[in-house]
Amino acid sequence: MIALKNVLVATDFSDCSQAAVTQARALAEAFGASVHLLHVVTEPLHEIWACYAPGADFLSLVEKLQADARKRLALLASRDELTSGRVVLAAAWGDPGDEVLKYARALNVDLIVCGTHGRRGWDHLVLGSVAERVVRTAPCPVATVHPPADAVMAA
Repeated sequence: MIALKNVLVATDFSDCSQAAVTQARALAEAFGASVHLLHVVTEPLHEIWACYAPGADFLSLVEKLQADARKRLALLASRDELTSGRVVLAAAWGDPGDEVLKYARALNVDLIVCGTHGRRGWDHLVLGSVAERVVRTAPCPVATVHPPADAVMAA
């Protein structure tokens, strides 16, 4: 029988990732595992504003973005879940796929749950797919979760 101790779900706070968070929490509860909620701040050097951030302020800005992400992540868990360790919050910056895989390896994650937008064709080619990359190279099983049908229709 499969044993889950650590379930990782990366979130960008979209409807897709909210569905993944919900699924990861249900799986973790069923197996008595902890849920690791990870938000990856987009690689700042790929953002248009990065060229305007002086070097000394750049790291401060990244730290602020990560702190903001942790605050948003904290809204997804109760105080009891956080103090008991059933939910662990983490924020990183860089390439989302790389950071999810790095986190999974470093913490010996047993399962990664990823939300997927289900893009096809040109959108998939241009925007890529973090979930697809994670599925192909993860050190553990990966479950992909689509958003609820009404969220797709609204998008």
